[in-house]
Amino acid sequence: MNNQKKVPMRKCVATGEMKPKKELVRIVRSKEGEVSIDLTGKKSGRGAYLSRDKEAVLLAKKKNTLSNHLQVSINDSLYEELLELIEKEN
Repeated sequence: MNNQKKVPMRKCVATGEMKPKKELVRIVRSKEGEVSIDLTGKKSGRGAYLSRDKEAVLLAKKKNTLSNHLQVSINDSLYEELLELIEKEN
């Protein structure tokens, strides 16, 4: 019997890499169209995953990946929040 828990994998919308969910941060758009960083991974709404990586966040910002993915315009402050979050973790 294989007792290893299956690691949930998600795809980073910026780099296209598959990574364990824990290594990504989820950005979610609520029904009201509000975009927020979902650290619990449990908020309801349309989610997009980004690597917890400065390059990935900057790439997503440059290519507008998040707004395309979530079909809503993303405020620069969200990217700044993401970058701060990543800085704190490293």
